Amino acid sequence: MIIATGATAKYLGLEAEKKYMGMGVSACATCDGFFYKQKDVAVVGGGDTAAEEATYLAGLCNKVYLIVRRNVLRASKAMQVKIMSTPNIEILWEHQAVDLYGENGVEGVILVRKKGTPEEEKINLKIDGFFLAIGHTPNSEIFKKYLETDTAGYIKTIPGTSKTNVPGIFAAGDVQDPQYRQAVTAAGSGCMAAIDAERYLSDLQK
Repeated sequence: MIIATGATAKYLGLEAEKKYMGMGVSACATCDGFFYKQKDVAVVGGGDTAAEEATYLAGLCNKVYLIVRRNVLRASKAMQVKIMSTPNIEILWEHQAVDLYGENGVEGVILVRKKGTPEEEKINLKIDGFFLAIGHTPNSEIFKKYLETDTAGYIKTIPGTSKTNVPGIFAAGDVQDPQYRQAVTAAGSGCMAAIDAERYLSDLQK
């Protein structure tokens, strides 16, 4: 059995995210960043993923706003230094996205600064793209009773293989990959799983 159920990107839960999906809303900078060349975009998140996405987009876009809910970044020190030293990245501290607007696609985001405080302020920010970088949820729930997973729920495989802790069960793609989450790496691990499964079945027949 090969498990390749993938992972689901986390969203903020705004209705506008559904409305503008594929029309300015994305959860993958490396997939869709090229469409926003020389444009202004926003990335939501404060961890390593958000920092990586913002840095990648900064190489393509005119301006990248990093929307951070808190007043600190959770990203590693190295990534923080990279973010701070990239001139076209602007961090919007203590901001939360509450809505998006636009006629035929995203034209801007409505932000609330210091939400729930006496200094609360609503801001309209013009952007062309809105990228979510707040994590993924691996689609592994139904397997957790039987297979080893990490704390985030990604299925553990023996390094260098697609083998899980249960003989004959293999995992491929984003359900076991918290690092890369790209179609090409998923396809590669799928090939590994197919070969591992074929060898497993061949050994059973000996």
